Amino acid sequence: MRVLYFDCIAGISGDMTLGALVDAGADFDEIRETLSKIQLEPFTLERTLVESQGIAATRITVQVATTGVIRTYSSIRALIDDSELPVQARLIAQRIFRRLAEAEAAVHRKEVDLITFQEVGAIDSIVDIVGSAVALANLGVERIFASPVPTGMGMVKTDHGLMPVPAPAVVELLRGAPMYSKGVPFELVTPTGAAILAAMSEGYGEMPSMRVESVGYGAGTHQLDFPNVLRVLVGEEERAERAETTPEIAPGEVLIETNIDDLNPELYEYVLERLFDAGAQDAWLTPIVMKKSRPAVTVSVLCTPAKESAIRQLLFRETGTLGIRVTPVTKHPLDREVVKVETQHGTVAVKVGRLDGKPVTVSPEFEDCTRVARESGVPAKEVYEEASRLAREQLESE
Repeated sequence: MRVLYFDCIAGISGDMTLGALVDAGADFDEIRETLSKIQLEPFTLERTLVESQGIAATRITVQVATTGVIRTYSSIRALIDDSELPVQARLIAQRIFRRLAEAEAAVHRKEVDLITFQEVGAIDSIVDIVGSAVALANLGVERIFASPVPTGMGMVKTDHGLMPVPAPAVVELLRGAPMYSKGVPFELVTPTGAAILAAMSEGYGEMPSMRVESVGYGAGTHQLDFPNVLRVLVGEEERAERAETTPEIAPGEVLIETNIDDLNPELYEYVLERLFDAGAQDAWLTPIVMKKSRPAVTVSVLCTPAKESAIRQLLFRETGTLGIRVTPVTKHPLDREVVKVETQHGTVAVKVGRLDGKPVTVSPEFEDCTRVARESGVPAKEVYEEASRLAREQLESE
C-alpha cells in the first residue's frame, strides 16, 4: 500500500505542500493542465528551485491579478463539482474544503453553508488545495501520516485584523493533533496547510514503517534559522514479517455504530457524505426493527482511532442520537493494487485484490465506468464488463 509521510520541519502551508509533492515526483505539467480546466480568473503557476539552509526545495508560486472576489463554501464546492478534475482528486479537494468550512463555522459560530472564504477563497489558495489533491492522486497515495506540527507563535495580520498564532482556524483544524510553537515568531501553519493535514492524515507521530521511494521538499517564504521546508516521503508500507500460517492484520480500526429511529430519511445521504468527509474509511446503513416494532436504521462507521472523536461528534450533531457504541476491530485485507485498462470507449481504473500473490478479485472503478459511459453514450454495464475482461487478460499474461 502506498504511504506518504508529511515531515513538518517548518510547519505546513498550501504552497509548501504542492511544492513538496511536485518535488517528490508528481507531474507538474499534468497538475497545471488539470488546474486550467477549473473556471477561475486567469492565473499562472510557476515552480522554481530554491535553497533553504543548504536544502534544495521546490517553490510553487501562483501569479494572479487582484480581483476582490469573496467566495462562499457552497460556491467553491460547486466550482469543484463542475470541474473536469479526476474523480479521486475531486474527492480529496472537496474533503479538504469541507474541513476548512467546518473549522471556520466553529470559530465564527455559523452554519457551515453560510461560511464565506476571503483568504482561503483566493485563487492562490484554491490552486494550492486543488493542485495538491491532483498531486496526491497522481502519486497514487493511499494512506497519509504526519509528524507533530510546529505552529510558530506571536501574531499574524489577516483580512480580519491581527490574529494570534496559531490562528483560531488552525487550532480548530488540528484539534487533537500534537502541536508545539518551536519558539519561532512567525506563522508556520496556515489554515490551508492545517486543512490538508486534518482532512488527509490518519495520525501523527513517528514516520511509519515504509520503503521510501521518493522524497520531496516544498519551500516556505520566511527566512528562518533552520530549513524552511516541508518534507514528504513517499513509498510502500512495510509490514512486519509473520509466520506463513498467520494472516496479515491491518492497523487497528474501530467500528462506531448507533441506532436511529427519528431522523428524516432524506438526511441519511447527507450524513454519509459528512462521515466520509470526516475521514471514515467506510460507512453504511442497515434497516432494523427496535422495541415496540419501531422501524429504525443502524448507522455503522469504520475508521482509524485517530478519527474516532471527530466521527462521534459528527454523529451526535447530525443525527440527534443519544448514544454511540465503539468497538475495536481488526481487518484482514488482501494485497491491493490498481491497474488501468484502455477500453474501446476510454480509460478505466480497476482494483485488483491478491491472495498469496494471485489475483482473486477484479473490480472496475464505478466512477470511471459511469464517466466513460456518459462520454461515449454506451451502457455503463458494457464498459464495466469490458474493463473487467481486459484487466483479467492483462493479469493472466503476467
